[in-house]
Amino acid sequence: MKKLLALTLACALILGALPLSALADTVVNHDGPIIQIDVYSQLANYSGIQKGWGASLLEDKFNVRINIIQDQEGTYATRMEAGNLGDIVVWGANGDDYKNAVAKGMLLDWEQYDLCKKYAPYITENYTDALESNREIGGDGKVHGFGFNVALGENSHQSFFYTWDLRWDLYKQLNYPIVDNLDDMVTLFADMKAICPTDENGNETYAVSVWPDWDGNMVMYVKALATAYYGYDELGFGHYNPTNGQFLSCLDDNSPYMECLRFFNKLYRAGLLDPNSSSQTYDKMSEKLKAGGTFWSIFNYAGSLAYNTEEHLSAGKYMYAMVPELATPIVYGMGSTGGVRIWSIGNYTKYPELCLEILNWLATPEGAMTTWYGPRGLTWDYDENGGMYFTPLGKITSKDTSHNMADKTYTDPDTGETVELPTVWKSPETGKEYPLSGTFNDGFIQINNTTLAKDMINPDGNGKETFNSDTWASVVAADPKPIQQDWRDFMREVYGDELITIADNYMEDRLDDYGDKMYVVMPDIPYSEGERDSDLTLKWNNCAKTIKDYSWRAIYAKSEAEFNYHVGEMKRLCQNYGYADCVTWCEQEAAKKWELTEKLHQK
Repeated sequence: MKKLLALTLACALILGALPLSALADTVVNHDGPIIQIDVYSQLANYSGIQKGWGASLLEDKFNVRINIIQDQEGTYATRMEAGNLGDIVVWGANGDDYKNAVAKGMLLDWEQYDLCKKYAPYITENYTDALESNREIGGDGKVHGFGFNVALGENSHQSFFYTWDLRWDLYKQLNYPIVDNLDDMVTLFADMKAICPTDENGNETYAVSVWPDWDGNMVMYVKALATAYYGYDELGFGHYNPTNGQFLSCLDDNSPYMECLRFFNKLYRAGLLDPNSSSQTYDKMSEKLKAGGTFWSIFNYAGSLAYNTEEHLSAGKYMYAMVPELATPIVYGMGSTGGVRIWSIGNYTKYPELCLEILNWLATPEGAMTTWYGPRGLTWDYDENGGMYFTPLGKITSKDTSHNMADKTYTDPDTGETVELPTVWKSPETGKEYPLSGTFNDGFIQINNTTLAKDMINPDGNGKETFNSDTWASVVAADPKPIQQDWRDFMREVYGDELITIADNYMEDRLDDYGDKMYVVMPDIPYSEGERDSDLTLKWNNCAKTIKDYSWRAIYAKSEAEFNYHVGEMKRLCQNYGYADCVTWCEQEAAKKWELTEKLHQK
C-alpha cells in the first residue's frame, strides 16, 4: 500500500495536481514528540497555545497541542497570500472569505483518497446532510468541511438566547410592573436606578452596558434589539422577516433599526446607558455586569449566565427572563445541514488525517459535551439510566467558569459544607494523570465553534434530555434559591403552567390574544451569502463605516434635534456612496432565503 501511495504521490507531483500533505502518514503516535496543530479560527477570542484541562485532554487523546490563531485585521489576507491558512481552519461565515479560499485551492478535499471515511467515521455516518450542504456551498463540487450546530434528529428550534434578562430582584421590589413595549422599558429602568443607583463597587448603575467589538454592517446591539423585539433576522444593511421574506432597510425612516437606535438614545439622555459603551471591550462590559452595574441584557450570555453566581443568588439577587408583552423574539431552527460557521482543514497541512480525527471526535456526543462542560468523569457523567449529571466539581464550574481548578476544596456559601475536589485529571483511556491548573474557563477549547446543536437530544443519553444542561432532570430537580423560586411562582401564576422551571418554558408559553406563539422561528436553511463584486464591495464598506460611525453619534446625541441631524447625515452620505445598490443586493439575498424557506416547507 505504501508503494502504491508513493507511486501515486510521484505522479501527482509530476502533474502538479496535489499538495504533498494530501498523502501524509497518520501521525497519532503517543510515543513520539507532541505535534503542534495550528488552528486559524475567525471565531476565536484567544490567541496562543491552548491551556488548562483542554490542553491535557488533546495531548492525551491525540498527542497534540493546538496553537490558536485569532482572526484580526489583515490576518486572513496575510495567510492567504502566504499560501497557508493553517492545519484546522474555522470560518465565521460561509461567504466571500470561505468561497475565495475554496476557489484558490486552500482547503482540503475531504473525499480525496476516502480520507473522511477512514479518519472521520462518525462524521461520515452521521453528518451526511451537513457534508452535502458544504459541497453545494463551496461551488467546486467538493466537500471541504461542515457547518456548526448540526442536529442529528428532529427538533423544532434551538433554545432561546434572546431572553431579555432583567434584574428580577429589583423588578420584584417594584411590585412586578406590567411592561408592554420599549417605552415601558425606559420607565422601568429609571425606577430601578432610583432604588439601586450604585453597584457592588460603588460605581453608578445603568440599564445596560454595550460594546462595539462585534459591530459589523450596523451597530451590533442596536440591530440585535430589533431581532429580539420583532423577530427579524439580520441581513446585510437591515433585517429579514422570516415570516414573509421581506427585507427591511436599516436607513428607512421607520425601520426596526431606526426605532431601536432611537431607544438607545433615549436611554443615554436619561442617564441609563453606560457612557463608555462605544469604546469598551466585551470583557470590560462583563466586569460591570458581574458587579451588578447593569439591570438588563437581551442576551442570556451577557445577562443571566454571567450574573447568576452562587454569591448573587444567595444574596437574593437574580437576573432572568422577562420579555415585554408585545415583543416576539427570534429563535433559530435546527436542522441536519449545519450553520454558516464552517469547520475545515487547510490543504497544505502536514497532518490531514490527524486533523480529521480531531474534528471527528469533536463531532461526537462526547466531544460536544466536553466542549461545553469539560471532561467526562471529571465534571459530568451519565447515571445508570443514561441521565446526565454534574459531578461535585462540575456543579461548581457550570456556575462559575472562573473557578481555580487547582483548588483542593470548595465551601458552599449557603450550607458551609466543604467539598473535597480533584486536583488532577486521570485519563480513562491512557491512565495518565494530568495536574489541573488555571481557571476552568482557561481550559475551554478556545477554537470557539460547535459541532452538534446544543438543543438536540443527546443520542448517547437516555433519549429525553438535550445537551443543554437546563433540561437535565438532575439540574431541574435541584433546589432553587428563594429568588429563583419567586420567578417560577410568578410565571406559573401568570401562565397557569406548573411545569415552568426555566426561561425556555416561559418563552414557549407566551401567546398572543389569538393563541399564537409570541416568538418567531428563523428556519434552518442551507443559505450561503452571495458574493459582491469589487465595485459593490467598495460601496458596501463605505456605507458600513458610515452607518456604524453615525449610529454611535446618534446614540450619544444630547437632544432630539441632534439625533435627527446625525441620522440625516448618515442617510445622505450613504446615498452618495451607493447605498441603493447595496439595498438591491440585500433584497436579492432576502429572495434567496425566502425561496429556500418555501422549499423547506414543501418537504
